Amino acid sequence: MGKKKKKAAAADKHRLYQASVQGVEFELDFLEQVFRDTRARKPSLLREDFCGTALSACEWAKRSRNNRAIGVDLDADVLEWGRRNNLEKLGKAAKRVSLLREDVLQVQTEAVDVCVAFNFSYWVFREREVLARYFRNVHHSLVDDGLFFLDIFGGYEAHRTQKERRKVDNFTYVWHQAKYNPITADMQCYIHFEFPDGSKMRKAFSYHWRLWGAQEIRDLLREVGFERSTVHIQAFDEQTDEPLDEFYPTEVAEDYASWIGYIIAEK
Repeated sequence: MGKKKKKAAAADKHRLYQASVQGVEFELDFLEQVFRDTRARKPSLLREDFCGTALSACEWAKRSRNNRAIGVDLDADVLEWGRRNNLEKLGKAAKRVSLLREDVLQVQTEAVDVCVAFNFSYWVFREREVLARYFRNVHHSLVDDGLFFLDIFGGYEAHRTQKERRKVDNFTYVWHQAKYNPITADMQCYIHFEFPDGSKMRKAFSYHWRLWGAQEIRDLLREVGFERSTVHIQAFDEQTDEPLDEFYPTEVAEDYASWIGYIIAEK
């Protein structure tokens, strides 16, 4: 009998990522609620920048026959994976999703109600002028009352090397902040996956980012033309101090060791 294949060798890193990192149903619920509260209407056309497997774009189209989505990413391989594993499962709704292999700095699309840049993907732009170019492109791509959603994390633990492990179904997700330069705010991060049989998928994903601060981002959004921005911070349980699936708008936050939030910019 042949030797049994280790789980790490048999695993699909994109499926692991979708299961451990992305919470698209919650994020789209949050997006819809904020848009209705802010603009008093429902959004219909969404653009997912740095879309990867386009899970958010596909879920958006599936939600309503009135919804359409555009996914933008430079990686041809991951876009093809998304077509095969996410888009093709949508049936008729797949016709309402367009996947573009293009640079988010230059892409031109029809004007959208909402643009999202999630999973801190825009942090790949480590120079201020380059990030400004991206924000300017998004501003140009939105309808007159459109919204731009970004996520962000911070806290003093974000400024240090560390590993964080979390159990997910039948594997362990490992977030690894491997290097941090306090002068430039450059950081090198990895995602590893570990399995019960002892096998590991090391450096399944690699990120060279700049750790941007919330006010830095908001200042830059205003400079490129956004009317205003709001920070929504994740709430914590008062008894257990555990994070909740709730986010609230605020200008003042506790000095937590680690926090995540969203920045919503209004055109």
